[in-house]
Amino acid sequence: MSEKDEETFKSVDLELQTEKSLEPDNNPEQPTRETEKPSAPSTEAKVEANPSPHVSAAKAKWKSSSEQFKLKRFFVIRPGTLDHGIEDVKTLVDPTDDGAIQGVWLMAEVDHWNNEKERLVLITENTLLICKYDFVMLNCEQIQKIPLNFIDRICHGAFSFPPRSLLKREGEGVRVFWDKLREPSFSSRWNPFSVDYPFTTFTYHPAKSANEQLGRLCEIESFREQLTLAAQKAHNKSPVPGKANGVLVLNQPLLIEAYVGLMSVIANQNKLGYCLARGNIGF
Repeated sequence: MSEKDEETFKSVDLELQTEKSLEPDNNPEQPTRETEKPSAPSTEAKVEANPSPHVSAAKAKWKSSSEQFKLKRFFVIRPGTLDHGIEDVKTLVDPTDDGAIQGVWLMAEVDHWNNEKERLVLITENTLLICKYDFVMLNCEQIQKIPLNFIDRICHGAFSFPPRSLLKREGEGVRVFWDKLREPSFSSRWNPFSVDYPFTTFTYHPAKSANEQLGRLCEIESFREQLTLAAQKAHNKSPVPGKANGVLVLNQPLLIEAYVGLMSVIANQNKLGYCLARGNIGF
């Protein structure tokens, strides 16, 4: 090979290498791949922030199943138990003194120390009956009769406590007064077992959402309206001497004068005032 041919060959080779070295700089695909990399974390973040409908449905189903399991522990929702209890307490009504039955409700009674207790409540023509019924043994353990013409005030509203109280209670209730001239004594206020109170307080039963029948029997608004009408008729029919006729209905907070109430906290959290299935230990 002559010297001229070598020079020509070398010059061509250098030009090809120069063209190859310039090709990566002019490649438009590299910037595109670099800009696509940061977009991957944002997509993952969106997936984490917005869970799929299947995950949300699974969580809602699990929560609903947990609530249903808790409700099934109440004996009152077992088939035939509530109907049997209502029929039992109806037999305790005296048609001569109490009159015909106007309605039946299942509610929770809240005492002056914030303790909840399961109750069957009946309104007749002349009487308000508050029954402590054992849904396990299917018998009425205690009954309290209050003449409707003695009821002088019905208050409804949210629950409240003194400013320094450690207790809390959500929801609303109804308080029925039948002797506004008598105030509870000091000993009665500090006695958790005292029943010497001229009023009683009701709130919703925890199992009110179990089925449609319980939803109707646990409705406090209908109880308040029917009790007001029945008490007003009783006042007109049999007025009490020395007492103002009529029922005063007020919408105001229901004060519970309890401050520490460790006993009520333990009792309400464990639903000791209700007939529940408690495994191998019964209460």
